[in-house]
Amino acid sequence: MAELFEHIPVLGAEVLEFLTFPADRPARLIDGTLGGGGHSAMLLRRYPQLALLGIDRDEAALAKAAETLAFASGRTRFVRGNYSELAGIAAENGWKKVDGILLDIGVSSPQIDRPERGFSWRAEGPLDMRMDRRSELTASRLLNTAAERELERIFREYGEVAKSRKLAAAVVRARQEKPFAVTSDLVALCDGVLGRSRPGQLPAPTLVFQALRIAVNDELGELERALPAATELLNREGRLAVISFHSLEDRIVKNFFRDEAASCSCPPGLPVCICGKIPALQVVTRKAVTAGPEELEKNRRSAPAKLRVAEKII
Repeated sequence: MAELFEHIPVLGAEVLEFLTFPADRPARLIDGTLGGGGHSAMLLRRYPQLALLGIDRDEAALAKAAETLAFASGRTRFVRGNYSELAGIAAENGWKKVDGILLDIGVSSPQIDRPERGFSWRAEGPLDMRMDRRSELTASRLLNTAAERELERIFREYGEVAKSRKLAAAVVRARQEKPFAVTSDLVALCDGVLGRSRPGQLPAPTLVFQALRIAVNDELGELERALPAATELLNREGRLAVISFHSLEDRIVKNFFRDEAASCSCPPGLPVCICGKIPALQVVTRKAVTAGPEELEKNRRSAPAKLRVAEKII
């Protein structure tokens, strides 16, 4: 299983630059989306005093990470779970506070590249899309059971599909004749309803598959629950680093960091502040950090990646 999970960590140099740890004492890192362990391997090698709690909901990722991080076996713990549950997982492992948290959000290359996982519209496979295969909700089940209005919302909000209402109606009609089972079923419908994309635009199935994947894995909900929990877990001067891959995720991170760094949350128009808010975070990256030319040449999938980092100040 582990040999199928090969992954190039994006923005590796930038993670090392911004996610720093004290050199004069033991430190703790939570990698909430461990994947194959690429980012954590770099950090564990740089900081011999660093201990890792790695979390991932994909069993193949955890198996690969155990191999990748074998050199630091005395400093690592692995847990299968959702990163939104990191507070509970940390408590179960006796970790009350940590010095750094890394979240690399979204689907990984090994998941995309394995047709049997159903993440890519470019390969024939089951309409699965589950990051955690213990979950009962698959993309096919969602397509075959969700109400038309819910499908329209998913396509519109998570994929920003231009003809989301028309596509949702077509899904409901099509499933009455034949349930959706494999990726080609949905691709054919997308081609028929949405047509070919214009030059320079993403292919329509890309956006539709993205929307379904986000819904199946509750990706935005996971992120929204994880950010406040991660902030609470950090020691003073500890850092939270988040890598996102599309605008919906990045907007959540950007807004959360902005709000937690603000010194006032009063409604606009009040003559004086009455909220008494104390900022919890200081934003380290003024704007999102993206991949440089050298990384883009080696790994084209790093193009949409955006890194934002904030530091705990209370």
